[in-house]
Amino acid sequence: QIIMTFSKQYLFALILLSLCVISCGDDDGIDIFPEDGQQQPQEETNTIVDIASADAQFSTLVAALQRADLVDALNSAGPFTVFAPTNEAFEILLAENGVSSLDELSVDVLRNILLYHVLDDVVESSDLSNGYIQTINTTGPDGTAIDLFVDIIATGPTLNFVSNITTVDIDADNGIVHVIDRVLNPPSIVEILAFNPRFNTLFDAIFDADLLDALSASGPFTLFAPTNEAFDGLLTNLGVSEISEIPVETLTNVLLYHVVSGNIRSSDLTNGMVSTLNENNMIEINTDNGASLNGDVNIVEADVQGTNGVIHFIDQVLVPEF
Repeated sequence: QIIMTFSKQYLFALILLSLCVISCGDDDGIDIFPEDGQQQPQEETNTIVDIASADAQFSTLVAALQRADLVDALNSAGPFTVFAPTNEAFEILLAENGVSSLDELSVDVLRNILLYHVLDDVVESSDLSNGYIQTINTTGPDGTAIDLFVDIIATGPTLNFVSNITTVDIDADNGIVHVIDRVLNPPSIVEILAFNPRFNTLFDAIFDADLLDALSASGPFTLFAPTNEAFDGLLTNLGVSEISEIPVETLTNVLLYHVVSGNIRSSDLTNGMVSTLNENNMIEINTDNGASLNGDVNIVEADVQGTNGVIHFIDQVLVPEF
């Protein structure tokens, strides 16, 4: 009888101990059966993709990321800055392309567009300033990254002079999101000029000389781009007031004298003569004290990268021999 009583008490104690272990394990979140296939709780995340997926105004953006196979990339550690177009922004893009859905855009085109909205660092709104910034779209010649223009105006920052940043600084685990109202297309060198009012005169000259299509071709090209002020100086020297007063043949020769074949970034410039698309004239480059052309024409900003070439801004118009 004593043995039986002891056995019952022992068995009861084991049951209590087992219940305690199971209960304690559950309370502490410990899996005491790690090999029985039980799933562990998923850690909640707040990545850039999570933010877009949770906000109805980005449903088209999420669909675009899925179609372009970029979800995993923007779920990775980053850090990234994403300029996120709204559904309405995508509607404008589709209308401009004469299509009604994302499926009518090729995956490559869509992917290149989306990558043009991403920077490879966290850039808060307070860090944005006037000028060009490099995106992670590397479809420029030789795998160069395409640039995006930021302009800070009274109503807030704009991109490429066409898209407004409407909401800023949405924090994510792997970066930051700014909301924009237009989808941005990676620009050619001609489109870069069209976006930037500093080159209104140059763009008009290219149009008048019927060179828009030529400079929108695949290239690649290096364009030494005179600013509006540079053209003002040329017009004064010629004694005329408008580009339209310059004969088209003369204007064409002047413009072609500013274009070199190849995607020649500032780090690739070396002392010497370089051929231009004006076959009768070459440019002399000197890099001994900064970069200058033909002795006294200065490169004031370098390496603005487009899809079909690179632009260097210059402070005077280069005039070839006729």
